[in-house]
Amino acid sequence: MAAAAVEDFRRLVIPNLLPILLCALWPFYFAAAPSLYGALAAIGCALAVFIVGAVLFARGYLGGGDVKLLSAATLWAGPAGTPALLMLTGVLGGALALFLLMPFGMHIAAAARGMLGQPPIATERGLAMPVPYGVAIASAALIVTFHPYFD
Repeated sequence: MAAAAVEDFRRLVIPNLLPILLCALWPFYFAAAPSLYGALAAIGCALAVFIVGAVLFARGYLGGGDVKLLSAATLWAGPAGTPALLMLTGVLGGALALFLLMPFGMHIAAAARGMLGQPPIATERGLAMPVPYGVAIASAALIVTFHPYFD
């Protein structure tokens, strides 16, 4: 998840290999407390998120990498954590978008991208700034997935 967040911030691209690896590693995570119902429910939630995300991608609201990453994160969160994951992703994504809309937020993001070796993002309109939503997805996924272990 951290690698996806960094790559999305740096290049505005989430490499396909990252969601594939997350899905491939999920059975090992799930093996800690296996149940057929839990597995089917997690896969069902991930599939539902993927279908809705595909519609949003087709309409231009989300990137394809964001949809794949959110689906993989939903698989890890399971049915109990999916609502919290989606809500937290929305809140963190909204906060990130508001931060990037502020002039100093744009400058900080441009400076950070420059330090990572990427050219500044060319904006077509005055306030247009692409939002690396993978950062919000990865942050929410890490919080929701690891929160039960810190109670």
